[in-house]
Amino acid sequence: MEKFILLFRGGNTHISTANSQAAMDVIQIWNVWMQGLAEKGILAGGDALQVTGKYVKGTNKVVSDGLYAEGNEMVGGYLIVNAKDIDDAVEISKGCPILSEDGSVEVRPIQKQN
Repeated sequence: MEKFILLFRGGNTHISTANSQAAMDVIQIWNVWMQGLAEKGILAGGDALQVTGKYVKGTNKVVSDGLYAEGNEMVGGYLIVNAKDIDDAVEISKGCPILSEDGSVEVRPIQKQN
């Protein structure tokens, strides 16, 4: 098995701003999906990210407050999953609840340590 990171971008619901019953229902769907991955031995780790942060750019290391990506481009969280190959990881990502909110999942292999 190899490890892959699933980066979640966009979507309408974030755990830190979920203040309605509809939002809490979406969070519950995420919990059920991740629990299923854990029970199958697929889930290796992950977390939601806070919606604040700092941005460091360029050779001058200019630091800016806040994250300036468009809402649908901002990374809201990640999971690390165990999969046979990238195609298997992509299939796993297709079950992600963020897709039902028009978000996206970036699937990337994690570099193996020698």
